[in-house]
Amino acid sequence: MNQFYKNLAIWLIISLVGLLILTQLKKAPEDITLVRYNDFLHMLSEGHLSQTVSIKNNTITWYTSENKKFQTVIPPQNDTVDQLLKAGVNLEVQEEQKPHWFMQTFLSWIPFLLLIIFWFFFMQRGGAGGGGGAGKAMAFGKSRAQLVDTQHPEVTFDDVAGVDEAKEEVSEIVDFLKNPDKFTDAGARIPTGVLLYGEPGTGKTLLAKAIAGEAGVPFYSISGSNFVEMYVGIGASRVRDLFLVGKKNAPCIIFIDEIDAVGRHRSATGGGGNDEREQTLNQLLVEMDGFEANDHVIVIAATNRQDILDPALLRPGRFDRQVLVPLPDVAGREKILRVHGRKIKAGQDIDWATVAKGTPGFSGAQLASVVNEAALLATRCGNPTVSMAILDQAKDKVMMGAERRSMIITEKEKRVTAFHEAGHALVAWMLPGADPVHKVTIIPRGRALGLTMQLPQEEKYSQDRTFLNNNLCTLLGGRLAEEIVFSEVTTGAGNDIERASDIARRMVCEWGMSEVIGTLTFRPADPLHGQPGQIMSEATAQIIDAEVKKLVSAAYDRAKNILLEHRAILDAMAKALLEKETIGRDDIEQLVSEHRR
Repeated sequence: MNQFYKNLAIWLIISLVGLLILTQLKKAPEDITLVRYNDFLHMLSEGHLSQTVSIKNNTITWYTSENKKFQTVIPPQNDTVDQLLKAGVNLEVQEEQKPHWFMQTFLSWIPFLLLIIFWFFFMQRGGAGGGGGAGKAMAFGKSRAQLVDTQHPEVTFDDVAGVDEAKEEVSEIVDFLKNPDKFTDAGARIPTGVLLYGEPGTGKTLLAKAIAGEAGVPFYSISGSNFVEMYVGIGASRVRDLFLVGKKNAPCIIFIDEIDAVGRHRSATGGGGNDEREQTLNQLLVEMDGFEANDHVIVIAATNRQDILDPALLRPGRFDRQVLVPLPDVAGREKILRVHGRKIKAGQDIDWATVAKGTPGFSGAQLASVVNEAALLATRCGNPTVSMAILDQAKDKVMMGAERRSMIITEKEKRVTAFHEAGHALVAWMLPGADPVHKVTIIPRGRALGLTMQLPQEEKYSQDRTFLNNNLCTLLGGRLAEEIVFSEVTTGAGNDIERASDIARRMVCEWGMSEVIGTLTFRPADPLHGQPGQIMSEATAQIIDAEVKKLVSAAYDRAKNILLEHRAILDAMAKALLEKETIGRDDIEQLVSEHRR
């Protein structure tokens, strides 16, 4: 179809050129003798003009008996011309100069030529993606997938660390693409779709890039949002074009990043603004279900929200394999740090294992940010290498935010902040089973005027009731310290109270840690993620509120007793914070040993 448009445009251009040539070859103009206006008047008075005189515009044309053609131009009739004629002046009148006839013809055709040339290139560009017929004219239905250069890969499996299980799952796909006969001879069918899911920053897209680098086959990458447009049907057309290109270049990999942008759960009613997205999803389901066994085209998708995907996407035959890309553990974090550490000039004193232990819950992206911040900080300080101290500062910046030393704080507010943070730290220190206190600071970071950092000694994948109750006490320790020392409270504990209330409510409504409510779940509505809440009676809601308040009140009383019992340590810790602004675990341990009764 595209060849037809090209041929049509070529023939139109040839026809235009032919018309110009025919116009140029028209009959040549006759020989004309130009006569001055004075001579014309003399010939007129003597009767030498022929009987037939032609007047056109300001030009008079006549013929003599010898059939010779004469012309003269009539001047504008005014008094000046009459005076010139009476004075006997030879008056030569020239006709207004006009463009050559060829130029006039050419200029008249320029708009049509430009229109045809524009149309030709527009059609040629619109059909560059192959397939799709006349719908390609506007290029709306063309897939926007980018072909990754697999011959010179930037990322391989060696660059992906901390997700060994996920890497093992996808390495099987790479083996299939390299040696498909080994699998087909055994009667095995490789999954046609692989879904990578996990929290943001865990390395799903990086893992997909590594697959492209290892497989050595065509790798088409596209984002889920590129399918959806304001025009209904465009997304479905792009899906068809993407899979058509993939089948033509099999074996290959199609990677769809953030597939939840197009693969969300379809509504029961349909209609409205979701028509385009749902049609795109339907086409995606059809294309994936249309694969034959061992078609050598594998679809890999990534998402942070597996729970909102349509069930039809996750059934066998489509995304057969679902691979979790989790947050790395301490060993995985150390491997990730070493991978990124190869890109900077690391000092000899850096202990990557210690840094990994000090970054619990960090994703791969956050760890990369820590290393990059350390390199930037070393450059600003003029250090040739990144030392352990600089890396620790970078870790604090990523974890707690940048320091705001230029912020002007009154002495009274600074003293309140010192006791507030000392209250958090002291309660956490005295509670057995709570995460150890790592650092306390009253230097403003981000929106906080001060921070108390706790680091777990080991990886935790679940939390018991004792640990959660300890967290409630620690969160309320800052507010209680203000109340005990100043007999006044401030708004600084707003976030602490919010977090404590959330933990207590989840203990009652989700985790079955209330003896009155028992092992029942009452999940509240989540408008942000479109999840409706569970219906409960007014009496049940009152019981839940009472149980939540009971947990918070018990933690409040327990934390208050700790602070009153160790008031001397609280005062000493606040004094140290006012002097040093930041104290570490060793400083706290020394203060506790000096003032313990």
